[in-house]
Amino acid sequence: MKLIIQIPCYNEEKTLPQTLADIPRQIEGVDHVEILVIDDGSDDKTAEIARQHNVDHLIINKHNMGLAKSFSLGLDACLKAGADIIVNTDGDNQYNGADIAKLIKPVLTHQSDIVVGDRQTHNIDHFSARKKLLQRTGSAVVRRLSGLEVPDAVSGFRAFSRNAAIKLNVLSSFSYTIEILIQAGKRNLNVISVPVRTNPKTRDSRLSKNIIYFIERQLTTIVRIYAMYQPLKVFFYLAMILSTIGIIPIIRFLYFYLTTGGSGHIQSLILGSVFLLMGFVTFLFGLVADLISNNRQLNEQALERIKRLELENLDED
Repeated sequence: MKLIIQIPCYNEEKTLPQTLADIPRQIEGVDHVEILVIDDGSDDKTAEIARQHNVDHLIINKHNMGLAKSFSLGLDACLKAGADIIVNTDGDNQYNGADIAKLIKPVLTHQSDIVVGDRQTHNIDHFSARKKLLQRTGSAVVRRLSGLEVPDAVSGFRAFSRNAAIKLNVLSSFSYTIEILIQAGKRNLNVISVPVRTNPKTRDSRLSKNIIYFIERQLTTIVRIYAMYQPLKVFFYLAMILSTIGIIPIIRFLYFYLTTGGSGHIQSLILGSVFLLMGFVTFLFGLVADLISNNRQLNEQALERIKRLELENLDED
């Protein structure tokens, strides 16, 4: 049983040494513990620090590709290196390395495909009240859309079974956390949460420095990923909204038409007809998107088989 702990990093020369020092090299139920660092185009000594600490695997991006892309590269590299379980943690030493054993236990015992570390953010002192509110609200939305009971949806401290890592495909260029949960829920992967500890703050978050930008990007990710898996439902609701808006002025026109002897208010009829037409076209878009979604699911199945064949060939070599 091989566990590989991957650490996406961008300019983490100050915090990476402690992050690496906190990672246990012996865990009950695991034969081999290895560490993979993804240096995402850092302009400091992150890669040099990783080499000095004798990490088992090191990926260096020539330029900054973003957290989601680095995470995806790491996942692929871990699979090719023969990982049975993959843990993702941050290079800023936010998470307590000793909790890795707790994180992987449900995967080791085949109780879960993915385990998300719950930071219990309501107890974290350096989180502002606004940040705690956003975290609760965002997690509630993700729970609703994914069908998964995950209280800390944006936690990056996660464990993946080999099977789950093969099935997942990260498309976002911003953050992978929410995308993976919605994707896992729609692909019927078993996801649970376990409480984990956090270390004192070492630096400001690079994802939520601009809170408006962060919310906009996360909302975009949620809408896009959910629409990929439930396009007909999304477009149906949009069509219903537009049609309802259209019906209101038409009712107004009919009321005045019948009560005033058929005169006036033609503008209400025109406006209502436009919105009804928009609703109908939106519904047609939903039908087309649903057909595309079915085709995408076939492509996902084909990609999964290709991944498995590639990994089998690597094992044979």
